[in-house]
Amino acid sequence: MSGSVILLHLGGAVALLLWATRMVRTGVERAYGDLLRHELRATMRNPLLAVIAGAALAIAFQSSTAVTLLVGSFAGAGIVEGMIGQLAVRGAEIGSALVVKLLSFDLSLLVPVCLIVGTAMFMTTERRAWRQLGRILVGIGLLILSLLMIGQASEPLRDSRLLPVVVDYFSGDPITAYLLAAILTWLFHSSIAAVLLLVTLAGRGLIPTELGIVLVLGVNLGSSVIAPLLTRHEAPGVRVVPTANLMMRGAGSLLMLVAFLWLKPPVGFLGATEATRIVNAHILFNCLVLLAGVPFAGLIYRASEKFVSLGAPPPAETLAATELSALDESVLDTPRQALANATREVVRVCETVEIMLKRIIELYEDASPQQIKALAALDDRVDRQYAAIKLYLARMTQHTLTEAEALRCQELIGACVKLEQVGDIIVRNMLVHVRKKFDRGVEFTREGWNELLAFHASVLANARLAFNVLVSRDAETARLVVREKERLRDLEKRSSQSHFQRLRAGTAKSLETSSIHLDTIRDLKEINSLLASIAYPVLEEQGLLGGSRLKAS
Repeated sequence: MSGSVILLHLGGAVALLLWATRMVRTGVERAYGDLLRHELRATMRNPLLAVIAGAALAIAFQSSTAVTLLVGSFAGAGIVEGMIGQLAVRGAEIGSALVVKLLSFDLSLLVPVCLIVGTAMFMTTERRAWRQLGRILVGIGLLILSLLMIGQASEPLRDSRLLPVVVDYFSGDPITAYLLAAILTWLFHSSIAAVLLLVTLAGRGLIPTELGIVLVLGVNLGSSVIAPLLTRHEAPGVRVVPTANLMMRGAGSLLMLVAFLWLKPPVGFLGATEATRIVNAHILFNCLVLLAGVPFAGLIYRASEKFVSLGAPPPAETLAATELSALDESVLDTPRQALANATREVVRVCETVEIMLKRIIELYEDASPQQIKALAALDDRVDRQYAAIKLYLARMTQHTLTEAEALRCQELIGACVKLEQVGDIIVRNMLVHVRKKFDRGVEFTREGWNELLAFHASVLANARLAFNVLVSRDAETARLVVREKERLRDLEKRSSQSHFQRLRAGTAKSLETSSIHLDTIRDLKEINSLLASIAYPVLEEQGLLGGSRLKAS
């Protein structure tokens, strides 16, 4: 077999490896991305849990770079501390190394199993979760198959007279080998794919252990460069964590290279075969970087903050760009003023939720990744405001309150809880419907879309009334909000009946968008119920609420 044919087969196998890795990652992101992001945010207060969560996410996403970008965005939004974020990224690097370890075993029997089961799941159901799980299984099957193809394609290289010359050259010039591995990893945009390629070639006896370790260190350098380059146009706060990772992991790989070439330590303890030694060296390096990073995390983080701020334009001091807070802590000992401040802050949360509610329906028609990201960022803002208000009111209750002040405090906390739940429904449910609609390339019927628009307009109008009740505490407006809830319940029934009539008529677009249409109506109804319940305290105070239903006039 000629050299060009061998390279062609090897290139095709590598391309399949990259595609399969991406397929698994996108499947996990679409099926479980929102849940995993939420779990990451929930565990980012504890350093140990941050490391574990980072490792778990890297295993799920098949990418430490994806976790680095995610944690960087959280740090930029102020959701997590930068030093804790660094530990999560360190855990992600170990997680991706463990993926390589798992895939280095003989998993050839899983190829037909994953392909058969995954294809069957993807093609026999319309449920999003099952289809994405099928996509993940097919991706895993193709990933393992690509490794087998790389092994088969590289087999003729054993008899090549040129290969020993190339290996000897790079063994004698480790700096070039190190930089070449870094460039290759950057081109792959995947350290997992790069290390798996090295392991497969080493398993065929084509790469000696010493050269393989040098190449693995280069892979870690190249992997640490990817996230900073992808975030180079982002705000400085988003770039801090990726830059800190480059400083820690990139500099660590360079220092380890110098130490390895100078000390020439024995490598037999890493394993019995070349492939095993390379995988274990990859894991060992990232564990050492984690251990070394703990005492230096603060120093590295401050250095990365200074670096990303170089040349950055000063932020515009405008009211539009500044998040002002009405939560003045100096008046906590005066409950009446503190409650007024908390009310102002809750109104700001209402404004953010109203913006989210207005934008989500627009995304059903046209959604870009930037628009989806911007809407998710608004939910992060709601979470921050909710946490601040809850803490402020909790501190206020340490002072003596009248009965009316205590009731108002509970009313504001209850409103915040409902507003936070509305934000979650919009981001975790309705954004999923938006992605599903565009992934499938389907469109609503004109009648169905008009029904959704009308239902959404009613919910938005009722939301504004509920927000007014929170401030005015007007009983008549509160009655109107609850009456509108009853009307929307009837409207939801009529909309569902019309939708099922179109289904019985066999309308193609209705069949394609059935689950999206019904789920969207259900989510909007739930949002309206949550917002309408903001009016309940006012009605209860006036004796106008019997149980959970409005009394007759």
